[in-house]
Amino acid sequence: MQVLDTTNKLITTIEQLKKEGKKIGFVPTMGALHEGHLSLVKECKKNSDITIVSIFVNPTQFNDPQDLKVYPRTLNEDLELLKSADCDIVFTPSEEEIYPQPDRTRQFNFAYLETVMEGAKRPGHFNGVGQVVSRLFDIVSPNKAFFGMKDFQQVAIIKQMVKQLEYPIEIVPCPIIREENGLAKSSRNSLLSEEHKKNAPHIYATLKKALTFAPEMSVSQLKKWIIDEINSNPFLETEYVEIVDDTKLKVVNDWSEECTKVACVAVYAGKIRLIDNIVF
Repeated sequence: MQVLDTTNKLITTIEQLKKEGKKIGFVPTMGALHEGHLSLVKECKKNSDITIVSIFVNPTQFNDPQDLKVYPRTLNEDLELLKSADCDIVFTPSEEEIYPQPDRTRQFNFAYLETVMEGAKRPGHFNGVGQVVSRLFDIVSPNKAFFGMKDFQQVAIIKQMVKQLEYPIEIVPCPIIREENGLAKSSRNSLLSEEHKKNAPHIYATLKKALTFAPEMSVSQLKKWIIDEINSNPFLETEYVEIVDDTKLKVVNDWSEECTKVACVAVYAGKIRLIDNIVF
């Protein structure tokens, strides 16, 4: 496994691999890797000749400086995990490598996609996502890129960005990987206290229960039920619940609307913010 920390080294390496006819698969991460990330690496390896993983905690997508400060950084452990997963290349750039001026000033207009859910609660977050992912795509120029569906809205944003910038890259969404108790795997889980870790699975349990109640309630009634049910746990506090269509993220007001529907939630477990979703 090669570990490269400069864009020039990586670009030179990729150019040579492409001359040899290799198809490049890419998994961008912010490190603190877990089984969810490894499932993306596994999928990438199945569908590519060369698997490249980046580890970079991107400052421009954090609208809360404290959140950036406490975000877990476990580079040595991450590299061991990727080595055991038979990753080919790991890219570990500095901030200066990713954002030489003027790249950091790149601005996107994701229109409606960034006005709901995460976009509404975290102003500027998705522009930061667009900045870093577009920069990484410029460097890696992959044939395919793999993203987890836990970040459901982010996948929709990245697909839109690829269309806007006309990148010849296939975006491959991959299923959410969960703990045995149902909690979605997340780098933030390592920041949970023991009590919050015990109670956080109540989020997904509530979403699963909501599936069975959907035929009996209106959309607005079900959203209120989900909020009340999650908040009934004293260790959890719901920030939002929204039910949207799975492509344009349009808010669903009636079950009769013809689309695949996804219930998305953001919940605070203490000071740690967790997101999850389930397809209806």
